[in-house]
Amino acid sequence: MLRLLGILFTVLLAIATAVVVWPQFFHLEQTFPFAQIVAARGVVLAAFLAVAVLALLLLFARPLRGFAASVLIVALLGAGATGAIGAVRGFGGDTLPTATDGSIRVLSWNTAGEAVPADMIARQILDQGADIVALPETTEAVGEQIAVMLREQGHPMWVHNVQFKPDVVDGPKSWQTTVLVSPDLGQYSVIESSQDGSSNTGSVPSVVLMPVDGSGPTIVAVHAVAPRVEEMQQWRADLTWIADQCPKGDVILAGDFNATIDHMAPYGVDGGDMGYCRDAASRTGNGYSGTWPSSLPALLSAPIDHVLASQNWVPTGSLVLDDAGGSDHRGIVVQLEPAPAG
Repeated sequence: MLRLLGILFTVLLAIATAVVVWPQFFHLEQTFPFAQIVAARGVVLAAFLAVAVLALLLLFARPLRGFAASVLIVALLGAGATGAIGAVRGFGGDTLPTATDGSIRVLSWNTAGEAVPADMIARQILDQGADIVALPETTEAVGEQIAVMLREQGHPMWVHNVQFKPDVVDGPKSWQTTVLVSPDLGQYSVIESSQDGSSNTGSVPSVVLMPVDGSGPTIVAVHAVAPRVEEMQQWRADLTWIADQCPKGDVILAGDFNATIDHMAPYGVDGGDMGYCRDAASRTGNGYSGTWPSSLPALLSAPIDHVLASQNWVPTGSLVLDDAGGSDHRGIVVQLEPAPAG
């Protein structure tokens, strides 16, 4: 009887391992609780290794040796597969290549309202040489403070903002998303459907910016709702909307997606991860570096903040900021270069 129970447990463990390692195969990457589990692959890897250590100890108990050996094999296979995925996506780099005349640097940072001081945000923009800055949960007033500081340092930027329910006094900071854009990229404006919410993410706002003269990338500062149990349907709707913002063309998406590239599996088109846009961090050695929560080491947190770009851009480098500045999110910076013609 005990042997049969051991076999049953091992079979169930093997099935659970397969689902946790690659839920996309079972179309469960957007289903509770697998969506939450796969978000932090570093924790999953640590859990597999802990099970492997426990199985090794059980090998010393003769009656449990066969059971322990089978559990050890499953745990090592799960750890190996998870580690291999990490190796492909990248465990983290902390430098960017030298900027060129054609390069664009994009900073995405959910600042958790006023948790990060305006001067710290401005300093990071200057230090990173950012041309586009997506700031979910940052108010327009703070964005304007940042712009004044940047102008005084010779790095002017235009400020754009979308706010849900602007008539509510002192509403949550999560109802605002602010974007800063360098004048070197031309003049931009927020599209009307983004401003009035008729076409936008559902609970927290995103910002769609179009170049006034039609020359330059469409810029989308993203903020999707978190995949809490009660918000799963809205979360999936938000991701669908975000993917729809990147048809063929010239597009840059940046912000708090509240999703990893595992969750994006249903949305990629022609090699893209969200529509035709491709995730930059996972193509530049930073796909495993988590941005939330900042209280955990990067390899144990979830990479849910992203910069993606259409195929006329080539990501050449990325880094995750070490100092979250009081936010529960780390910022991510990406360098993009124009793709070679032809």
